[in-house]
Amino acid sequence: MNRFERLGALSSLATVKYLDGEFQVVAPGDHVVCAVTGEKIPLDLLSYWSVERQEPYATAQAGLDRLLETRAESKS
Repeated sequence: MNRFERLGALSSLATVKYLDGEFQVVAPGDHVVCAVTGEKIPLDLLSYWSVERQEPYATAQAGLDRLLETRAESKS
């Protein structure tokens, strides 16, 4: 095992507040979990989130899927 494998074993979930154009780490960790796919997203790769729903997305497509899903629910 090398030092990078050990770091992966120590991964922890961060608590994040999603803001307009940035996010604030509230409780330390190295990743968040996509609200749509369940994928781990390293904080240094986090690019997509919803301020309104306070949830992260692994990809732009995942964010769009959630937006369309919530719009359909609100019309029901």
